[in-house]
Formats: sequence, structure tokens, C-alpha cells
Amino acid sequence: MGVERLRGGTKKGVYRLVTADESSVVAYVWSAAENYWPASPAVEGPFSHADGVDLFVGAVEALEPLGVRTPRVLWVERDHRGLGGADVALVEDVRGPTLEEHIAHGDPVFVEGVLGRLGEVLAAMGTRWESGVGKVSRPLVRDRSGAELVVERALVDLAEGARRRPELAEVASAVEVRLGALFERVGPRFEHGLVHGELGPDHVLVDPSGEPVLIDVEGLMFFDAEWEHAFLRVRFGDLYRYLERPGLDPARTELYAWAEHLSLVAGPLRLLDGDFPDRAVLVGIAEHHLGRVLALTRG
Repeated sequence: MGVERLRGGTKKGVYRLVTADESSVVAYVWSAAENYWPASPAVEGPFSHADGVDLFVGAVEALEPLGVRTPRVLWVERDHRGLGGADVALVEDVRGPTLEEHIAHGDPVFVEGVLGRLGEVLAAMGTRWESGVGKVSRPLVRDRSGAELVVERALVDLAEGARRRPELAEVASAVEVRLGALFERVGPRFEHGLVHGELGPDHVLVDPSGEPVLIDVEGLMFFDAEWEHAFLRVRFGDLYRYLERPGLDPARTELYAWAEHLSLVAGPLRLLDGDFPDRAVLVGIAEHHLGRVLALTRG
């Protein structure tokens, strides 16, 4: 009876479908028309494209036995003829709000409770591990370390960002040296837990009982916890104290923080080459993280 486009990611469309009895479900739609990323060479391993219904279903199936809540999957159809061959999943409509909205406008005591439960979710995800790294529904990389792959990706992001922003080009050599020095300090790692990969408060819905519900889980992968926690520190700021995990490797965390800043410069700038609608948001993200890279380099 009604369709409402919701705020989604950059690789799929998200729609609320309202039925005749006034109940609702959410449709995830994966198709070329819903993907704003420009074409790029295929990449294997943990940083391969987090796009598609198979990654989504695989992530839900990996998280469910751990007690990690995601929107319940109701129906999946691949190559939907009525949508030009798009893949579609209908899922439970968890109306939220997001944890980001609760933090901005909600009761601080309620938010603390949700954050505490989110910390428990992260701990549960760390209990399932693999010796390799990569997306849960794809072959794992076992012959190269997570840190090696992070540095490789960071150098690509550095080159792409420097090509677009002269300020980054001016410090590119110093950044490359810093990445190399940090990599040398990182020890071997043989166990890798599950990480969301992009877990900001906007990727957590809160159900009526106050339970966190993870969304945009297609990037779920076996990887170093430091990758997740470097991102959590950026996105949660002072509230990260509720999510801290003891025993993280400081050198690995610092290396991954640099890499994520570079990714959050290069990624938005790539999207700006296309027709992504919220361009001011992309510019803001790129500018913020460019500022962080410049400050770290000069500091």
C-alpha cells in the first residue's frame, strides 16, 4: 500500500513497504542502479567489495548463533525479474531509532544501557575466530597477514587521495614512511574474530526492548579486533569507553587508525566522482579525515 525510501548505504537501496493491515517490512535491493560506487578492479580478501545478498545472508547466519541481533530475514530472491535482475531481501522492520539518534536526543541512562549491551555483542563476535582473514561468505586469505593487507590498501588510498588533494600529496612520503614504521612494530597474529568492519552508531538500530540491532552487515569478516576498535574510537568518541576491549595491540591499533583515516579520505572522494546525492556529507567526511592525517603527520 505504500513505499518509503529509507536512508541506506552506498551499495544498496533500502525501502519500507507498508501492507494493507498497516504492518511493514523493509526491502534491501542490490542492483547496479542502487550502487553509487564507480567501477574498480576486483579485490580479494577482507577488503573485497561488501556488496550483495549472499554476503548479507552469510553475515546474518554467522551472527545468529552468537546471539547477535540483526533484522530477521523473511524472504530472499535473487535475480528478481520485476526489478531488472536485482537481488532482494525482505527483512523485519526494526523502526529504531538508531543508536546515533538516541545519543543525540535520548536519555543518557538508556544510551549507557544500550552501549553496555553493544559491548557484549562485540565480545560475543570475538568468540568465533578463524586463522585466515576475509569476508564470512568468501574464501579466507591464509598466506598474508591482516596488517600486510591493511598497509597495501592504505598505500592505494594514500595514492588516490593524494591525486585528488594537493595537501595530502605534500605529506604522502612522510605518511608512507610512518605506515612502514608502524607495520614493523606489529607482531604476528594467528586468530581473527568476527568484526562488522564499519560499526558506527548509525549502523545500530535499537529495538523497543533496548537491544542493539546491527545493520549493514555485508562487510562482516574475520579480522583483527583492532580494525573494529580503531573505527569505534573515531565514531563513538568519549562514549567509546563503554565498548573498550582489553588486550588490544597498541601498535596494530595505531597502524589501523592511520589506514582508516586514509580510507575515509579516499573513499568519499571516489564517490564524489559519481552521482551520490548527499555530496555535502561526503565532503565533510573527507575533510575531517584529511585534517586528521595532516595533524598526525605534522604532530
